[in-house]
Amino acid sequence: MFQYVLADLHIHTVLSPCAEVEMIPPLIIRRARELGLGLIGITDHNSAENVAAVIEAAQGSGITVLPGIEVQTREEVHVVTLFDTAQQALVWQMEVFNHLPNLKNNEDHFGAQFVVDASGEYIRRNERLLATSTDMSLEMVVAMVQDLGGLALPAHVDRPSFSLLANLGFVPPDLDLPAVEILCSSQESEVRQRFPQIRGFTMVSSGDAHRLSEMVARTIFKIAAPTVAELVLAMRGEDGRWVEIY
Repeated sequence: MFQYVLADLHIHTVLSPCAEVEMIPPLIIRRARELGLGLIGITDHNSAENVAAVIEAAQGSGITVLPGIEVQTREEVHVVTLFDTAQQALVWQMEVFNHLPNLKNNEDHFGAQFVVDASGEYIRRNERLLATSTDMSLEMVVAMVQDLGGLALPAHVDRPSFSLLANLGFVPPDLDLPAVEILCSSQESEVRQRFPQIRGFTMVSSGDAHRLSEMVARTIFKIAAPTVAELVLAMRGEDGRWVEIY
């Protein structure tokens, strides 16, 4: 049996230095319920340290939380990476940390990076600089995520910075992508017209939310279950599954 699931696959918490202090697990889940979302992705910059807290906060809400990371490649391309379990995301986090420069975060410049519990209570700061590039290429990120059983989506491809098209100008021909993400303010038809490089790709629209008001309910999936494998099938339009942007 199929289900129709509204999703926002790109949401930041207070672990991301550019996120507002309101981006704590219980308020994220409350806002997701207000929007009618059934599936959300937690994707902080280069870290997954708050994913378990959001998963715990979502218990009993009817909302599935996919743990993930928004990785910045060496080309300064942002990539949304998503997994089914927190354990997978933390394994990926270890890989990401191994490819980040060993620099300390400058809170005055970038903002604080808070690790919190399911209620949003402060646990500690991540003192490592997260708002920077790894030394991994785009191709390396996509391949490694897929090897771990995850999903990799180039983020906000129509954004004029930190995006696949702004930074590379093309899609590498050997890159195995089931879809790309567009800005939540963009219309799919206009993006396809402006960027012929991605006309043939499935598109999803997510909030890239750094505050609660930026969470969106624009993308609907027809899937059998809210899992990474089902999302990939829907993005590829296989076996009766599909994805559409409102």
